[in-house]
Amino acid sequence: MAYPKGRQRPNILLILNDDMGFSDIGCYGGEIDTPNLDRLAANGIRYSQFYNTARCSPSRASLLYLLNPVRARIPPAGSF
Repeated sequence: MAYPKGRQRPNILLILNDDMGFSDIGCYGGEIDTPNLDRLAANGIRYSQFYNTARCSPSRASLLYLLNPVRARIPPAGSF
């Protein structure tokens, strides 16, 4: 993608961690010491309305395609 002159690319870091609960890391009130993730969360955006599923592929599909997993044609767990 070409950006206009004088405009820089956006600086984005997205972390998707499998097999981890919402409140496992420190910035969401968890008991696990995660100072680096806490520092990133303090200086960036924290999602509070993202819902994961029992498998990683629907969560990944919803992030990649910006759709609900069913609309991205990834069936929910237990439906195959």
